[in-house]
Amino acid sequence: YGKVEARMKLPLGQGLWPAFWMLGDAISTVGWPSCGEIDIMEHVNNSPNASCAVHWNNNGHVYIGQQYAVDVTAFHTYGAVWTEDEISFYIDGDIYYNFPISAANGSLTEFQAPFFLLLNMAIGGNLPGYPDATTPFPSTMEVDYVRVFQNQPTSLIEEGKNAIRITQDAN
Repeated sequence: YGKVEARMKLPLGQGLWPAFWMLGDAISTVGWPSCGEIDIMEHVNNSPNASCAVHWNNNGHVYIGQQYAVDVTAFHTYGAVWTEDEISFYIDGDIYYNFPISAANGSLTEFQAPFFLLLNMAIGGNLPGYPDATTPFPSTMEVDYVRVFQNQPTSLIEEGKNAIRITQDAN
C-alpha cells in the first residue's frame, strides 16, 4: 500500500499505447487476471483522454475504470493512492476515480499482495490497432520521474536489497 506517481509526456498516434501500470507479483504462480492489475495511466491512439483501470478475476476477467480529459502531449503527473480499502487515481492531484476494493466481490486477495511497476509503450495490437501512415515515428513516452511512497519501510530496504528493479525489454 502507498502512493505511486510519474510525471510524463505522451505521444499521439494511431497504434500507440503508452502505459504506467502495476501487476500482481503472483503472476507467475496464479496467472493473469488472478494476480490483479492496476492501470495507473493508459493512453490509446489519438484519444483526448487518459484512463485508469483495475483488473481481477471473479469467475473470469473483470475490469472497471474511468477516463479523464487531458492534453497528454504536455507533462502531467499521473498517480494512484492504494490502501486496504480503495485505490484512488489522480492526474495533477485531481482524484478522478476511486475503486473500492470491496467491489471485487470478495475476490480482493490480489489487491492485498505485492505488485510491481511497469512503464511501457506498446505499438500495435488488438486494443490500439496498428500504426498507419499518420503514425509519427519515432514516438517517445517521456518520463520525468517515478516516485513510490510506502506506508512503512519494507524488508527489502531494511535488508539492503534493491527495492526497485528497472529493466528494459528490447522486444
